[in-house]
Amino acid sequence: MNVAVAKATPPLDARSLHLRRLVVKALEGGGRGHIGSSLSPLEIVRVLFDDIMRYRPKEPNWPDRDRFILSKGHGCLALYVMLADKGFFPEAELATFCKRDSILGGHPEHGKVPGVEASTGALGHGLPIAVGMALAARMQHKDHRVFCVMGDGETNEGSVWEAALCAGKHKLSNLVAIVDYNKVQSYGPTKVVLDMEPFLDKWRAFNFAAIDVDGHDVGELRRLFKNLPLDPAKPAAIICHTVKGKGLPFAEGKAEWHHKSKVTERDVMAMYDALGGR
Repeated sequence: MNVAVAKATPPLDARSLHLRRLVVKALEGGGRGHIGSSLSPLEIVRVLFDDIMRYRPKEPNWPDRDRFILSKGHGCLALYVMLADKGFFPEAELATFCKRDSILGGHPEHGKVPGVEASTGALGHGLPIAVGMALAARMQHKDHRVFCVMGDGETNEGSVWEAALCAGKHKLSNLVAIVDYNKVQSYGPTKVVLDMEPFLDKWRAFNFAAIDVDGHDVGELRRLFKNLPLDPAKPAAIICHTVKGKGLPFAEGKAEWHHKSKVTERDVMAMYDALGGR
């Protein structure tokens, strides 16, 4: 058993519950969305924005900012709630999610949503973009870092591994590839669709310094990210063991909660009840 999953995950704290309620607020406004896919990476995104990355919400294109790419763009609500929480745009905008005149679509758009570094959702594109950004930073003698969060199902894509080969070759220690390893993709378990194990060994074979961690343990994530790079001569791969739909017991680990084309009032009330109210 992986060390990361050998112990019980700490219960969600007040901040994680608050961020989940913001996700529900957006789902309520839009009436649809990727629910399970947005809840599994929420602690990862939270720790990066709360404790690790440097950025300026009122100056989103500040040249010295760290770059964050949500390659699994369908999980955009995890990013939107953090950007709203940090002041990149008003929190009230979340209620307009997926409406015709909203800036917040079903996938994040660069140039439309402040703080979004790349338009993503066509899976397999985020890591290649991140590699290009990390190479550019090195060529320009910049010290910012590039963080890329991918879905586990997304690593079925060959473009991910082509980019990993390039990153390993160039020893991009300013690049952090993070996999939201919730083990359920759009229509079933990743082990059944296309088993990626042994996962850590694959990243190590591509010359990454690779480690796994409980992706909902805020303290462990914080300690790990604060000690980057794992190796000063290699890019890092962080395999985060997570639970699809984390925080909603009726949705956890269930492929049918990957996406809902219609979120009913009953669904919304059940989600708020599970999270301790509005």
